[in-house]
Amino acid sequence: MAPGLNYGQQAYEGMKAFRSPNNEITIFRPYRNAARIAHSASFVSMPPVPEELFIEAVHAAVSLNAAYVPPHETGAAMYIRPLIFGSSAQLGLNPPEEYTFCVYVMPTGVYHGVHPVKCLILEDFDRAAPDGTGSAKVGGNYAPVMRWSDKARNEGYGITLHLDSKTRTEIDEFSTSGFIGIKKEGDSITMVTPDSKNVIASVTSDSCQDIARSFGWKIEVRPIKYEELPTFKEVLAAGTAAALVPIRSITRKTRNETFSYIADDDEEAGPVCLKLLTTLKGIQAGKIKDTFGWNLKVEEVDLQKYAAGEQTNGVNGSSVDKLP
Repeated sequence: MAPGLNYGQQAYEGMKAFRSPNNEITIFRPYRNAARIAHSASFVSMPPVPEELFIEAVHAAVSLNAAYVPPHETGAAMYIRPLIFGSSAQLGLNPPEEYTFCVYVMPTGVYHGVHPVKCLILEDFDRAAPDGTGSAKVGGNYAPVMRWSDKARNEGYGITLHLDSKTRTEIDEFSTSGFIGIKKEGDSITMVTPDSKNVIASVTSDSCQDIARSFGWKIEVRPIKYEELPTFKEVLAAGTAAALVPIRSITRKTRNETFSYIADDDEEAGPVCLKLLTTLKGIQAGKIKDTFGWNLKVEEVDLQKYAAGEQTNGVNGSSVDKLP
């Protein structure tokens, strides 16, 4: 009867840990994820996970499973999934007395190459209400879109894009990732990302903005009108799983419009995407110096501290789920 299962009271994160050339393991920007899960929890009436606890739990999960962080030369990583949910046994639709916070880790494969994908704008489904939970990373923002994403894939579209649900005139985000538009005027490059209260604060997009600033590029965070789509030279989807995905084209069926950014016979990403991706992945993997201070080094932890029977965070492991 847990609210997390019955009422969808949960929030989660997506992160990665990498092994460097010298065999050091680092977690990418965990403090950003700590802040984001606290934001998400507030939208579904859950207390925030204290930052210190979040970082300790993520660090411990990676450290205790260090053997499963893929070797550096594979280019793979360890995926990290922190999750918090209401876990009290109750019927009432009210904030529970108990919450469970846990962290899962698993090795994840490599995305070989950077292959452009076609995008479809979803017009028969709104991801979030104008004053809803769009900026929260909660399951309710993802489960309903599955059938629409699956339908789009069957039609040849690898990713779906949402407009704002109030006016359908502005770009919000992709179903799985953040939106980045690239403009070029001569040697000048401008990165544009949406300023919308209904998009999730993408850690990957934010990182790319910092990298772009270090290159001397311009950054604009502002509302993006639908009519602005054809003015971009490149469009990218930014997320934890694949980092950056180049968008080949964006289609809006009701207007019979398709805006193309990469030719159908071209399987390569644009130069801006490649430069951002090379730098981002280089920092994550320890090939490029982390001048931003993003990577948290993973140290060995005391296994006994987390063994059953020990008291962790005020809970004795030997008494959990046992009748008095």
